[in-house]
Amino acid sequence: MTNIDLNEYQINGFYDEMFNDGHTVRPSYELFKKGLEDISKNKLHKLQHSTDRAQLSLGMTFNVYSDNEGVERILHLDIIPRIVSGSDWDKLSKGLQQRIVALNLFIDDIYNDQKVLKDKIIPKELVLSSASYLKECIGLKPPENVWSHISGTDLIRGADGEFYVLEDNLRCPSGVSYMLENREILKRTFPEMFEKLKVRPVHDYSHYLRDMLESLTKVEKPNIVVLTPGIYNSAYFEHAYLAQQMGAELAEGRDLVVQDDFVYMMTTNGLQKVDVIYRRVDDEFMDPLVFNKDSLLGTPGIFGAYLKGNVVLVNAPGAGVADDKAVYAYIPRLIKYYLGEEALIPNIKTYICAEAQDCNYVIENIAQLVVKQTDGSGGYGMLIGPHTTKAEHKEFITKIKNNPRNYIAQPMINLSRVPTLCENTIEGRHVDLRPYILYGKDIKVIPGALTRVALTKGSLVVNSSQGGGSKDTWVLDTD
Repeated sequence: MTNIDLNEYQINGFYDEMFNDGHTVRPSYELFKKGLEDISKNKLHKLQHSTDRAQLSLGMTFNVYSDNEGVERILHLDIIPRIVSGSDWDKLSKGLQQRIVALNLFIDDIYNDQKVLKDKIIPKELVLSSASYLKECIGLKPPENVWSHISGTDLIRGADGEFYVLEDNLRCPSGVSYMLENREILKRTFPEMFEKLKVRPVHDYSHYLRDMLESLTKVEKPNIVVLTPGIYNSAYFEHAYLAQQMGAELAEGRDLVVQDDFVYMMTTNGLQKVDVIYRRVDDEFMDPLVFNKDSLLGTPGIFGAYLKGNVVLVNAPGAGVADDKAVYAYIPRLIKYYLGEEALIPNIKTYICAEAQDCNYVIENIAQLVVKQTDGSGGYGMLIGPHTTKAEHKEFITKIKNNPRNYIAQPMINLSRVPTLCENTIEGRHVDLRPYILYGKDIKVIPGALTRVALTKGSLVVNSSQGGGSKDTWVLDTD
């Protein structure tokens, strides 16, 4: 049987995670490359087919609202893992801890003393005009003074081989269940290679998550609920999975009721008091008495119970202001302001359309830039200038002129590539990296991540809603 010939693998001028420019294998991939070359093409495709079936049997599906072909699909898991050296990961871990500490200090500041605004480190209007800035949270002090207990920071590796922060996700970061299940599947796919490479474990995530949630309340044996928008939400698999793994209850807003500023869950045995809610419902839909009055996803009175300290909400309402893509541009300054340190993981150069000089530059150079909505997500509301038409450029220029605060722009970065199993060969596909950070009494950066991969040849869009897939991320104990 024919084996894969990695000598035919094309780098095409991109930073490749397995091979350097001279087409010699990078040290972290040496053992895996040897093992891969011993497997026939036929065996690899059988392994991939088994992986697809395993995902379906586990229910690892997500919903695509704009998809006319069906409601659910699997997040395709490519069986060739993304491997990160121990030293690279340790550097990233330090940088992620630094960033999440600074961001939490920033969120706490803007809802309380607002020193950062008075000192003009970041424009006051830029913060206060953010769609995610909630005036209802002014004066709020969440447990442990932590606003974002669970975060997933999107990183990319550029052509220079260095990691950069693409964006922050401090509201309801998704994807961790795929990281965990991908690992279980890949351990069975390549058991010998997994063992030889001494891959750092991720299976304790659910235990760490539960411990963190319990640490936020003084109740000895707290009742924890995962609040989901329901079965039609794109991440419902994850909500159910995490609830099951933690031994917590899964509930929709209609399953909860507030009485005398306490939250209860309706059960067959009557009302059961709820102490901690890991909410996967966005701020605006959480409580129709305070935010969106038409919301059917939340629970009336839940925010009031939170303000009284009778229930813990994770993440804290209002934390999403740090996700604003215009705020992102100032984060290196915020790290310097709050911690007195330079950012360990740099940002990508960002042009803020709310600022006249930047806006003019973006309009004049839109064909070379990536333009994003400041409150956008999932790959929507975005223009990749070099890959779009003049008509689309004009359309976005009009949007920017009409609402400059709603847009930022960045130079197009050629994301690093990882070998990916295609029909009859292995080819490079662009990837990003989403590590997960838990922040309670201490900070844990899970030694693994969700690697999202752009499955379409040449595409830079890795979002699952836009046809992207995933890879297991193997962090090695050594280099």
